[in-house]
Amino acid sequence: MPELDFRIEGAEPLPYCAIPTLALKLRVACAEPAPIRAVALDCQVRIEAQRRRYRPDEQARLFDLFGEPERWAQTLRSLLWTHASVSVPPFEGETVVDLHLPCTFDFNVQATRYFDALEGGVVPLVLLFSGSVFFTDEAGRLQVERISWSKEASFPLPVDTWRRVVELYYPNTAWLCLRKDVFDRLAAYKARAALPTWEATLESLLEAGAEASQP
Repeated sequence: MPELDFRIEGAEPLPYCAIPTLALKLRVACAEPAPIRAVALDCQVRIEAQRRRYRPDEQARLFDLFGEPERWAQTLRSLLWTHASVSVPPFEGETVVDLHLPCTFDFNVQATRYFDALEGGVVPLVLLFSGSVFFTDEAGRLQVERISWSKEASFPLPVDTWRRVVELYYPNTAWLCLRKDVFDRLAAYKARAALPTWEATLESLLEAGAEASQP
């Protein structure tokens, strides 16, 4: 079976997609001379959160994920970001393809809250590969084999690159998903108070809460 190796060479926002998407430049290399007919590649992308340092402001924003910094030796852990797949066309030697990663902006998702809490630097990623490789043997017969579970690649993703993806699709915007009954109560409050926008509605509630908390 041909031995494949994987390496990430860069990342950039991908415009004009249905959802925010990051394109990773994935180099696929094969040491054997036999031509590769195709690769059906699956990838699990994980955030190695324990492999970077955090500023005090970042630690405060990550409290809901990892708790108090004093406990991070036990609670700071790897997070699943997303799954992705790509079909690699025929090649000999090596080739570069775009691996598209969906970047949800749902703040109910741990990975979104993690990225949004960071001020800069890089996020250590590890990509775990699986799938099938199609090739021809010496007799010209088509063969298919599974890719070894040990195949992986690391990549330091700049936080600014993730922010560029989000800003491209949702400039100066954040999404908040609510239960329908909660949304109905919020809509009724907005109508009673004759507030023009949802931002004004939330600001009114926040100001009322701040006044109520004052002695």
